Amino acid sequence: MLSVDYLTESEKSKVYSALEFSSAAHKGQVRKSGEDYISHPIAVAEILTTWKLDSKALCAALLHDVVEDTHISVENISSEFGKNIGKIVDGLSKLDKIKFDTKSQEQSENFRKMFLAMSRDVRVILIKLADRLHNMRTIQFVKDKDKIIRKAKETMEIYAPLADRMGMNRIRDELEDLS
Repeated sequence: MLSVDYLTESEKSKVYSALEFSSAAHKGQVRKSGEDYISHPIAVAEILTTWKLDSKALCAALLHDVVEDTHISVENISSEFGKNIGKIVDGLSKLDKIKFDTKSQEQSENFRKMFLAMSRDVRVILIKLADRLHNMRTIQFVKDKDKIIRKAKETMEIYAPLADRMGMNRIRDELEDLS
C-alpha cells in the first residue's frame, strides 16, 4: 500500500481516511486499463510518498479527482478533511479546467506562469506533476492517438519544463522520455 512510515500515527490515520473516502466515492469507476479508478489516486499518492510530502498533500492526492468525477463538492472535502486539504483539492480542480492548445513556446511559458500563479500552495503543483507522471506512465491504455499526441505535447511543453524549474530533474527526464 502507501509507504507512509515517516508520518505520525494521527497523520497516517488521516491519509487512510482519505483513501477510504476516495475509494467509496470512486466505487464502480474504472480506468481505461480496466483497473478500479482508485488505483490512480493511490499511484499519485505513492509518487508523493517517495518525495516525502506531508499528510495533507497525500490526502489531497487521494481526493484529487473526487470533485471532478463524483457528486462530492470541495465543501464536502473541506468539511471532512479540513480547509487546507479542501483548498489544495480546489486548486487542483481549477488547474484541471485549463484547456491547453499549445502552439508556441511563448504560450507554453504563459501556461507555466499561470500554473505557478494559480497555485498558492506548492503542493498543488507537486500533486499535478505526480498526476501527470502517472497518467503518462499509463498512457498506453488510451486508444485515441490524437489525445495521446496532445497529452505528450502538453507534457513536453508544460509539465517537463515545470519540473525542471522546480529542480526535479529526474521527473523532468521521465516525463520527457514518456512523451
